[in-house]
Amino acid sequence: MKKQYSISMYLDIRKQKKNRLYPVKLRVYGNILEKQKFYPTIFEFSKEEFESTWNTIKPRIAYKDNRLNLQALESKANDVASKIIPFSFEKFERQLYRKVGEGSNVFYHYDQIIERYKSLDRIKTASNYDSSQKSLKKFLRYNTGRDPEKLPFNKITPPWLEDYEGYMLSIGKSRTTVAIYLRPLRAIFNTAISEDDILGELYPFGRGKYQLPKVRKVKKALTREQLKKLFEAIPQTPDQEKAKSFWFLSYSLNGMNPKDIAMLRHKNIQGDKIIYYRSKTINTGKADLKPITVYLNDFSRSVMEKYGNPTKEPGELIFPIIKDRQTAIEQSRKIGNFIRILNQHIKELAIQEGLPGDISAYWARHSFATNAIRQGASMEFVSEALNHSDMLTTQRYFAGFEDDAKKEFMKKLMDF
Repeated sequence: MKKQYSISMYLDIRKQKKNRLYPVKLRVYGNILEKQKFYPTIFEFSKEEFESTWNTIKPRIAYKDNRLNLQALESKANDVASKIIPFSFEKFERQLYRKVGEGSNVFYHYDQIIERYKSLDRIKTASNYDSSQKSLKKFLRYNTGRDPEKLPFNKITPPWLEDYEGYMLSIGKSRTTVAIYLRPLRAIFNTAISEDDILGELYPFGRGKYQLPKVRKVKKALTREQLKKLFEAIPQTPDQEKAKSFWFLSYSLNGMNPKDIAMLRHKNIQGDKIIYYRSKTINTGKADLKPITVYLNDFSRSVMEKYGNPTKEPGELIFPIIKDRQTAIEQSRKIGNFIRILNQHIKELAIQEGLPGDISAYWARHSFATNAIRQGASMEFVSEALNHSDMLTTQRYFAGFEDDAKKEFMKKLMDF
């Protein structure tokens, strides 16, 4: 099999440093990729020193230590590259510059993937991994009484995970929360195995090992009568009025989630409809992005008019929830605050009307799906409206048929 890379030491004489020396770089060429990259080293020499150190068979005694150091670096680079099949510059860079033993440290992998997601502006995903790592560290601190610096993969076994689950339940966390925190850890195991940092035998998840808790989700949908009651409720404060408006805006826009509402621009409005891509699928489904079409009604237009930005240029955001000049982290924080305030005040209004006190913005999406199906829409129609990748996800949103509908069906069952 043809070697997929070649590595050599290279004196970069394009620009001399102030000390009149030149930097030595590691030259890596990907034979299949037909691409080369140069990586910095701590070494620097004059042209004569480099010739006497590296480009000679028998260097003089004064240069032997430098030659050994260069050989050690070249040997390490070759060792790293030889284990990457197929060869990838990204994996090579990540593995070359990490310290000895970091590949087997779970926390190292957490830090790497958190930074990667941040660089891609996937702030929510980065936050999920960060919360997962913090939870594991709290568990270790609880067991050892000190802050953990490392967590070797081989320490995480099915019994260890069972203990973690027991600890989480003991401090009042739900099994759903346990699953949420352990999914990132499971993904990190899969990544470490695929990159040959650990052996597949260390994988602690799956049948016959530790299985993530599967808790049947509570259906988060209001009935038609409850929706009418909430819609006709009289808010006691401007915040309640705004929360009610945005909750029903989400409902009327086919269960559009608050982040997508915050990201809407006037160019998404095309005549009597909105055409947009879900923020979630832009990152996870790039190969098969599907636009979502939502038709506007008088209510949704009134909310846009009342709470929208005064300027209506195509590239302008419809609502002043975030600003373009803000960083992805700042925008994520603003959207998070918007959702928190919306949830706080819609709960107050719901409780005031004797409706479920655990209502949130997410209930609007479930309520749309459930009531659309109850009123005769097909599961396929709702699945497309919600932009779900499979019917099973849509079925999880559906809260089932009401008792009156079931009774009416049974009455007509024998009407041949």
